[in-house]
Amino acid sequence: MNELINERAVRRMADGLAGSYPSVLAAISSLDPLSLRERADLISAALLEDLPSSYADIAAVFRTALADPSFRGWIIWPVGETVTTAALRDGSTEAFDDALALMAELTSRLTSEFPIRRLLQADPDRAIRIVKEWTNSPDEHVRRLASEGTRHYLPWAIRVPGLLARPAATIPILDGLYRDESDYVRRSVANHLNDLARVHPELVVDTATRWTQQPDAHTAQLVRHALRSLVKKGFPPALQLLGYHPAEVTVSALTLDTQSVTLPGALGFSFTVTNDGPDSATLAIDYAVHYVKSNGTLAPKVFKLTSAVLKPGETQTFSKRHAFRQMTTRVHYAGEHRLEVQVNGVQFGRVPFDVAL
Repeated sequence: MNELINERAVRRMADGLAGSYPSVLAAISSLDPLSLRERADLISAALLEDLPSSYADIAAVFRTALADPSFRGWIIWPVGETVTTAALRDGSTEAFDDALALMAELTSRLTSEFPIRRLLQADPDRAIRIVKEWTNSPDEHVRRLASEGTRHYLPWAIRVPGLLARPAATIPILDGLYRDESDYVRRSVANHLNDLARVHPELVVDTATRWTQQPDAHTAQLVRHALRSLVKKGFPPALQLLGYHPAEVTVSALTLDTQSVTLPGALGFSFTVTNDGPDSATLAIDYAVHYVKSNGTLAPKVFKLTSAVLKPGETQTFSKRHAFRQMTTRVHYAGEHRLEVQVNGVQFGRVPFDVAL
């Protein structure tokens, strides 16, 4: 990922901008040990050294560059950060508003979801008022930016305390986009609402409930995606909104294909579920792996398995192979793990197994 901003990209950007960029070109020699975020910050700092001092002049340089269709790609990230820094340094509302407008112009070349964050941080009320207008843009990239850029826990991005303190502030943005014609935009809306579910599950379910009362052909799928984390957590209002009501079921003991997994490896398991109730039962069937942490304690992570409808008295068998391998997003530690089944938010049959490195 780091190589998305590399020497070739930096030189191509410098060639496409009017003027000379000695600081930018000198920064190339420092790229190698840096992460992608650090590379974006380095190039932005170099751009600020080489560009004119005024916000208006900086914005004009980048708008001129936008006339070239090849001015795109990950190098736009430091461009956006440069615009944000220059606008905040200027301090005027005119520069602030124009920087947001330029974010909307840049976002079709590479999403402006990262550089917009510092503008939201500086003046969340003013920024959200402007962003709300983007929900009516004819450009799907701009409409997505309205949702994605204001996510409360946007990956790779800085947190915005003003958003976290007022979680409902972005709901009007989502209300304007949940029936968007673009799947690209709707996925962002679902992810935004799923972010909010971390700390405000009631707000999320209330919002999703309103949407189901005025749906389009895609609303049901969007709501399922938006509530996915709450379903895994077994949050009853979310489960019930999706039709997963409390059920009388019997879950058999888990059968494992091995008691010890050596990385890289996999654990196969199976179990049966029987509907003991008098009516058909709609079931969200998941499973949780309780991973050993570096300090020896266990931390569960829930994984989606399937959904099923069981008639009264019906029994179904379910099986899965779960892979174990070291990843940048999950470091495995040796020791005794746990596995359990979760049906409509209720846990069953936790069993131990070992992981060896």
